[in-house]
Amino acid sequence: MANSIKEQQDILLKLNIHQLNPMQEEAISVIETTPNTILLSPTGTGKTLAFLLPLIKILDPDDKEVQALILVPSRELAIQIEQVVRNMGSGFKVNAVYGGRPMSKDKIELKHTPSILIGTPGRIADHFSSDRFSRNSIKTLILDEFDKSLEIGFESEMRQIINQLPHVSKRILTSATHSLKVPGFVRLDKPATINYLSDRLVSKLEIKTVISPSKNKLATLLDLIEHLGNQPGIIFCNLRESIEQVSSFLEKNNISHSCFSGGMEQKDRERSLIKFRNGTSQILIATDLASRGLDIPELKFIIHYEVPQAAEEFIHRNGRTARVNSKGIAYVLKWEKEYLPDFIKNSKVSNISKKAIRKPQFWETLFISGGRKDKISKGDIAGLFFKQGKINQDQLGSIELKQDCAFVAVPMAIADELVEKLNNTRLKKKKVRVTIL
Repeated sequence: MANSIKEQQDILLKLNIHQLNPMQEEAISVIETTPNTILLSPTGTGKTLAFLLPLIKILDPDDKEVQALILVPSRELAIQIEQVVRNMGSGFKVNAVYGGRPMSKDKIELKHTPSILIGTPGRIADHFSSDRFSRNSIKTLILDEFDKSLEIGFESEMRQIINQLPHVSKRILTSATHSLKVPGFVRLDKPATINYLSDRLVSKLEIKTVISPSKNKLATLLDLIEHLGNQPGIIFCNLRESIEQVSSFLEKNNISHSCFSGGMEQKDRERSLIKFRNGTSQILIATDLASRGLDIPELKFIIHYEVPQAAEEFIHRNGRTARVNSKGIAYVLKWEKEYLPDFIKNSKVSNISKKAIRKPQFWETLFISGGRKDKISKGDIAGLFFKQGKINQDQLGSIELKQDCAFVAVPMAIADELVEKLNNTRLKKKKVRVTIL
């Protein structure tokens, strides 16, 4: 466990990463030797691992209090970082706390104090005001996607939290944007700045404009999706109402999709992302909330169904494709009489008359009512599906294991049959429900 902390190479092997990228290598070296660091790098370049690897090295396995606090702007980012820490298998306990989940759940988990605590500023401030754990051992403060936290109004909570951390000796700020202004309350004295924002090769991202003859762009959107075939992608909207409108239209046209916006319940948002990640949904229809800080696969395209209000949003949306060393296309859907803002440059008009061959939805997602707290592992779940479900390896898709449940992708053609075989069976010592999500 914590007494035998794994070497970096073992952790990378566990994460199925063969080699760190130059940004990660430089960040690790600087963070290890510098008290204050600003890390600027595009979305999807691996900033999370760049700060977690040096963090794990400086944690004390004998200290039973919270040693590192990671503040994030969104629930999804908190969950994502928590999962990465767990997958690293360092032996250090980690917990994520955030608004939208029961406070009672937080209280139970925090009784077994984690070494690393991740959370949104509002929820962390609540726990601080209730004195649920000691702050005396918190020596490392990480502000991930720091600019986003300020942008969505977390400044007062962050100020309140940081003012109650008397022993912080290492501060790490990350951002995917140049416009980073650090307020004085952060106490970031003479930071070392690692800047890889200009490293991104613009040529890898292609911007194409698709002209809609009608102000109602839904028919043109469908033509574009049919042109792209079965590739996964995100359709960005500015408003929740637009998401509902697009979703209703795609449903009528049998396009598998999920929705993602701040107006949804946290549980529904998480499940939308699970279905998008495992291939049950081909399309994610989202607001700018999905433009960064989400654990989603590499995408070949994104679609601006509605043009964002500002250049920053345009950049972050586009950051969901053409990531690291890959190519990608950002499609801008434009009514023929609509003027595009100045920040959309070098866009070529795209001909989408050619339609790709679309295959029907293949995967379905099954919900299992048992998880990590029941001592259930991914191997246990795979064994259940192979032995009692009698499926082969090719029929078992992605498995996502949570604290109290799990989600498994299986072929849609056998989903009902598997529910019939596996519902109310025993997994480890627990009788579990298995249902279609």
